[in-house]
Amino acid sequence: MPDGPARLSPDAFRSVFRGHPAGVAVVALRHQGRPVGFTATSVISVSADPPLLAFSLAASSSSWPAVERADTLTVSFLGAEQADVSARFATSGIDRFAAGGWHALATGEPVVDGASAWVRARVVQRHVAGSSWIVVVEALSHHVATDVDPLVFRDRRYHRLGSAAV
Repeated sequence: MPDGPARLSPDAFRSVFRGHPAGVAVVALRHQGRPVGFTATSVISVSADPPLLAFSLAASSSSWPAVERADTLTVSFLGAEQADVSARFATSGIDRFAAGGWHALATGEPVVDGASAWVRARVVQRHVAGSSWIVVVEALSHHVATDVDPLVFRDRRYHRLGSAAV
Protein backbone atom coordinates (compact mmCIF):
# COMPACT_ATOMS: atom_id res chain seq x y z
CA MET A 1 0.00 0.00 0.00
CA PRO A 2 1.50 3.38 -0.97
CA ASP A 3 2.12 5.94 1.78
CA GLY A 4 -0.06 8.59 0.16
CA PRO A 5 -2.88 8.74 -2.32
CA ALA A 6 -2.02 7.42 -5.76
CA ARG A 7 -2.12 9.87 -8.65
CA LEU A 8 -3.19 9.03 -12.17
CA SER A 9 -0.66 9.63 -14.89
CA PRO A 10 -1.62 12.24 -17.50
CA ASP A 11 -2.20 9.44 -20.05
CA ALA A 12 -4.43 7.48 -17.66
CA PHE A 13 -6.39 10.63 -16.84
CA ARG A 14 -6.88 11.40 -20.55
CA SER A 15 -8.15 7.84 -21.11
CA VAL A 16 -10.94 8.46 -18.60
CA PHE A 17 -12.15 11.54 -20.46
CA ARG A 18 -11.81 10.00 -23.92
CA GLY A 19 -14.88 7.94 -23.05
CA HIS A 20 -16.83 10.91 -21.72
CA PRO A 21 -18.78 12.67 -24.48
CA ALA A 22 -18.60 16.45 -24.58
CA GLY A 23 -20.28 19.18 -26.53
CA VAL A 24 -18.02 21.16 -28.85
CA ALA A 25 -17.82 24.95 -28.82
CA VAL A 26 -15.70 27.74 -30.22
CA VAL A 27 -14.73 30.48 -27.78
CA ALA A 28 -14.01 33.72 -29.64
CA LEU A 29 -13.15 37.35 -28.88
CA ARG A 30 -11.47 40.42 -30.30
CA HIS A 31 -7.94 41.17 -29.21
CA GLN A 32 -5.91 44.10 -30.53
CA GLY A 33 -8.47 44.58 -33.32
CA ARG A 34 -8.31 40.97 -34.55
CA PRO A 35 -10.55 37.96 -33.95
CA VAL A 36 -9.12 35.20 -31.74
CA GLY A 37 -10.77 31.83 -31.16
CA PHE A 38 -10.25 28.23 -30.18
CA THR A 39 -12.15 24.96 -29.87
CA ALA A 40 -13.32 24.02 -26.38
CA THR A 41 -14.90 20.78 -25.19
CA SER A 42 -14.73 21.92 -21.57
CA VAL A 43 -17.67 24.35 -21.53
CA ILE A 44 -19.99 23.83 -18.55
CA SER A 45 -23.04 25.48 -17.09
CA VAL A 46 -22.18 26.80 -13.63
CA SER A 47 -25.25 28.72 -12.44
CA ALA A 48 -28.61 29.82 -13.84
CA ASP A 49 -28.93 32.73 -11.41
CA PRO A 50 -26.74 34.56 -12.19
CA PRO A 51 -26.26 32.92 -15.61
CA LEU A 52 -22.65 31.68 -15.44
CA LEU A 53 -20.70 29.27 -17.60
CA ALA A 54 -17.06 28.25 -17.59
CA PHE A 55 -14.42 26.73 -19.81
CA SER A 56 -10.80 25.73 -19.43
CA LEU A 57 -7.83 26.66 -21.56
CA ALA A 58 -4.23 25.49 -21.38
CA ALA A 59 -1.87 28.18 -20.12
CA SER A 60 0.37 27.32 -23.08
CA SER A 61 -2.39 28.01 -25.62
CA SER A 62 -1.69 30.71 -28.18
CA SER A 63 -5.15 32.11 -27.31
CA TRP A 64 -4.46 32.49 -23.59
CA PRO A 65 -2.84 35.98 -23.77
CA ALA A 66 -6.01 37.30 -25.46
CA VAL A 67 -8.36 35.54 -23.02
CA GLU A 68 -6.26 36.78 -20.11
CA ARG A 69 -7.03 40.38 -21.14
CA ALA A 70 -10.58 39.92 -22.46
CA ASP A 71 -13.57 41.70 -20.97
CA THR A 72 -16.15 39.96 -23.17
CA LEU A 73 -16.22 36.95 -25.50
CA THR A 74 -18.61 34.57 -27.20
CA VAL A 75 -19.15 30.85 -26.93
CA SER A 76 -20.58 29.31 -30.13
CA PHE A 77 -21.93 25.80 -29.52
CA LEU A 78 -21.22 23.94 -32.76
CA GLY A 79 -23.80 22.05 -34.77
CA ALA A 80 -23.52 18.43 -35.90
CA GLU A 81 -22.37 19.51 -39.39
CA GLN A 82 -19.48 21.64 -38.09
CA ALA A 83 -16.72 19.11 -37.37
CA ASP A 84 -14.57 20.98 -39.91
CA VAL A 85 -15.05 24.23 -37.97
CA SER A 86 -14.03 22.51 -34.74
CA ALA A 87 -10.92 21.07 -36.39
CA ARG A 88 -9.99 24.48 -37.85
CA PHE A 89 -10.27 26.26 -34.51
CA ALA A 90 -8.23 23.49 -32.86
CA THR A 91 -5.37 23.86 -35.36
CA SER A 92 -2.35 25.89 -34.26
CA GLY A 93 -0.42 28.26 -36.47
CA ILE A 94 -3.21 29.22 -38.88
CA ASP A 95 -5.63 32.12 -39.24
CA ARG A 96 -8.68 30.30 -37.91
CA PHE A 97 -11.02 33.02 -39.21
CA ALA A 98 -9.66 33.25 -42.79
CA ALA A 99 -12.06 30.62 -44.19
CA GLY A 100 -15.09 32.70 -43.14
CA GLY A 101 -18.22 31.15 -41.67
CA TRP A 102 -18.52 33.72 -38.91
CA HIS A 103 -19.76 37.22 -38.29
CA ALA A 104 -19.15 39.90 -35.69
CA LEU A 105 -21.89 40.94 -33.32
CA ALA A 106 -22.69 44.66 -33.12
CA THR A 107 -20.48 44.67 -30.01
CA GLY A 108 -17.55 43.25 -32.03
CA GLU A 109 -17.20 39.69 -30.75
CA PRO A 110 -17.07 36.91 -33.39
CA VAL A 111 -19.84 34.30 -33.60
CA VAL A 112 -19.69 31.11 -35.68
CA ASP A 113 -22.41 30.97 -38.35
CA GLY A 114 -24.65 27.89 -38.19
CA ALA A 115 -23.94 27.15 -34.53
CA SER A 116 -26.69 25.44 -32.54
CA ALA A 117 -26.49 28.31 -30.04
CA TRP A 118 -24.22 31.14 -28.95
CA VAL A 119 -23.73 33.17 -25.80
CA ARG A 120 -22.10 36.57 -25.48
CA ALA A 121 -20.55 36.85 -22.04
CA ARG A 122 -18.52 39.03 -19.70
CA VAL A 123 -15.46 37.50 -18.05
CA VAL A 124 -15.94 37.52 -14.27
CA GLN A 125 -13.20 35.20 -12.96
CA ARG A 126 -10.00 33.47 -14.05
CA HIS A 127 -8.53 30.69 -11.90
CA VAL A 128 -5.25 28.87 -12.41
CA ALA A 129 -5.78 25.10 -12.31
CA GLY A 130 -2.67 22.98 -12.84
CA SER A 131 -1.33 23.73 -16.31
CA SER A 132 -4.61 25.37 -17.35
CA TRP A 133 -6.90 28.25 -16.56
CA ILE A 134 -10.60 28.04 -15.72
CA VAL A 135 -12.48 31.06 -17.01
CA VAL A 136 -15.92 31.89 -15.60
CA VAL A 137 -18.16 34.15 -17.66
CA GLU A 138 -21.58 35.73 -17.15
CA ALA A 139 -24.01 35.35 -20.04
CA LEU A 140 -25.25 38.70 -21.37
CA SER A 141 -27.10 37.71 -24.55
CA HIS A 142 -27.73 34.59 -26.60
CA HIS A 143 -29.28 32.96 -29.63
CA VAL A 144 -30.56 29.39 -29.97
CA ALA A 145 -31.16 27.70 -33.34
CA THR A 146 -33.85 25.12 -32.59
CA ASP A 147 -33.28 23.22 -35.85
CA VAL A 148 -29.54 22.48 -35.40
CA ASP A 149 -28.39 19.33 -33.59
CA PRO A 150 -25.22 19.61 -31.47
CA LEU A 151 -21.75 18.34 -32.33
CA VAL A 152 -20.37 15.86 -29.78
CA PHE A 153 -16.76 14.75 -29.24
CA ARG A 154 -15.87 11.36 -27.75
CA ASP A 155 -12.79 9.14 -28.01
CA ARG A 156 -11.02 11.57 -30.38
CA ARG A 157 -13.89 11.54 -32.89
CA TYR A 158 -16.93 13.66 -33.65
CA HIS A 159 -20.41 12.19 -33.22
CA ARG A 160 -24.04 13.06 -33.70
CA LEU A 161 -26.70 12.41 -31.15
CA GLY A 162 -29.11 9.68 -32.19
CA SER A 163 -32.85 10.19 -32.31
CA ALA A 164 -33.47 7.58 -29.61
CA ALA A 165 -33.84 9.05 -26.15
CA VAL A 166 -34.27 7.24 -22.86
